[in-house]
Amino acid sequence: MPEKVMPGPVSDLSGIREAVCIHTRKIYDSCRDKDCIEDLRFYPKLQYVDVINRALSVKGGSARLLYVYVDVEPVSFNRGFYTVDMRFFYSVTLQAYLSCPAPVTVEGLCVFDKRAILFGSEGNAKIFSSELRTGEPDLQLMSRSNLPVAVVEAVDPIVLDARLMDCCGKRECDCDLCEVPSFVNSCFNGELSSGDDSRRIYVTLGQFSIVRLERDSQLLVPVYDYCMPDKECACGTGNEDPCGIFRNISFPVGEFFPPNTVRMPENYEECCCACR
Repeated sequence: MPEKVMPGPVSDLSGIREAVCIHTRKIYDSCRDKDCIEDLRFYPKLQYVDVINRALSVKGGSARLLYVYVDVEPVSFNRGFYTVDMRFFYSVTLQAYLSCPAPVTVEGLCVFDKRAILFGSEGNAKIFSSELRTGEPDLQLMSRSNLPVAVVEAVDPIVLDARLMDCCGKRECDCDLCEVPSFVNSCFNGELSSGDDSRRIYVTLGQFSIVRLERDSQLLVPVYDYCMPDKECACGTGNEDPCGIFRNISFPVGEFFPPNTVRMPENYEECCCACR
């Protein structure tokens, strides 16, 4: 059985100088998703409601992820597991086509809810900290809930489809708009509207995301040496020779000549066969 490594100097031929204890977040569980989100309700800015009511068709444009609200709760009767509830807020830009050939750009909000169940272990210790933040209660006198921390990583989605739909009936309140944070509303520089109930737009988005649960942990890690920067700080005094700086810039060959080789897509042959 190998000997347990303790903090301190280590005699090792691979260059490890010592083993040290660090405090960091350990990932207990994670997952990745490739979501095709169909028929998301599009809430346009108020100024575009009339355009949508007169539009003959809409086509996809672009989407930008504004914010993800994340909440963690323990799973009943399954110790160590937690639900991670996420709400994604998107700014979506579409092209609305009226009688004229040129489309009109319309902007609005889409909301997507998602849930994942991950293992986050257990911890009953109360955690206190001497860290002080201006304008907040003194954290020395406050205990922190010992739930794992959920982290969501996501990229801007792809707009896969957009369609107009004639609707009948009316809802008294739109819950999606009622629960939009104020700072998300401020990203649109205008009031959002649920639109005329006779015409609605539904959007399909493609979203890639990674979700993980982390906990504060003390880990024993190997150390090779102190991390000393090799690059000197730029003075920024303005006394540098501009021609000398220009001479140090590499010639942008790729801007003048196309690359010698282009990597074909993996399914290139299949696509070509299908086209033929």
